[in-house]
Amino acid sequence: MIDKQYTYAVARIRSKEIMLLSKSDVEQIMSCKSEKECLRLLTEKGWGRPGDETAEQFLSAEREKTWELMRELVEDMSDFDTFLYINDFHNLKAAIKQVYTNTSRDDIFITNGTIKPELILTAVQEHNFSLLPDFMRSCAEEAYYVQLHTADSQLCDIIIDQASLETTYQKGKASGVEVLAEYVELYIAAADINIAIRSCRTGKDKVFLERALAACDTINIQSLSSAATEGEEAIYEYLQNTVYADAVQAIKKSLSAFECWCDNLIISHIQIQKYNSFTLSPLAAYILAKENEIKTMRIVLSGKRNDISDLSIRERLREMYV
Repeated sequence: MIDKQYTYAVARIRSKEIMLLSKSDVEQIMSCKSEKECLRLLTEKGWGRPGDETAEQFLSAEREKTWELMRELVEDMSDFDTFLYINDFHNLKAAIKQVYTNTSRDDIFITNGTIKPELILTAVQEHNFSLLPDFMRSCAEEAYYVQLHTADSQLCDIIIDQASLETTYQKGKASGVEVLAEYVELYIAAADINIAIRSCRTGKDKVFLERALAACDTINIQSLSSAATEGEEAIYEYLQNTVYADAVQAIKKSLSAFECWCDNLIISHIQIQKYNSFTLSPLAAYILAKENEIKTMRIVLSGKRNDISDLSIRERLREMYV
């Protein structure tokens, strides 16, 4: 893509950014009395497609429209594969479980990945892992035989989850796209911290942690795993000496508060792309902004549907990109 094409693509994104939900939009939707009223208001703001009725249909439509837009603007969609590897590895888990249990369900696979789910399923069914790309091949074979010979579904999942994190990190860093490199750094660090806290609370040992954590520049996974085996206070002490010191208070509140803190950190880091007109980064930032928006609306709609108090819903709301 030459600069002129970047300029056109970013100009289109700028016109779409105007339609992103603002903080005041979220407040307006929060004032609705019911999920149905929220959906009516979202329809007025351009959400969903004709005939959509349920919250899930609205949310899925927004994600589909985002990727349709990217396909219009970018010839080589592999630039955005960093966002999709997680779906590939989800499908690998689903394929292994399906083959192991000798069941057949299409609804457990996600279609928006870099590998066709049918290919992943065929590779597992035929035990022919050479059908898979390099980044998935070895972990698929190992995870499958762990499941087959030990029936240890948790270890199977850990092997795949670690490979998912490592692949996302490596591909994002190698993309040459500033936002993707920054995003994967924060994404993997947040995942590592989350794993460490959960492992500490469930009494996992260092062998487990080393199997689960993925390396990144801003977290020393050896130090983090050692801290996790000592207790939560040791994790907090370690984090106080990293760029994630501010996360400690959120973690002490709850893991959902920490996840919210992480999402807000990512949004704060990518907002500079609103002033960048000559690279692919604003497009990647728009994808992240839409995912953040979808996640926020999922929280609101679920809260309204289940009669959760507005105070509880607000505690989980994310910061908006615009």
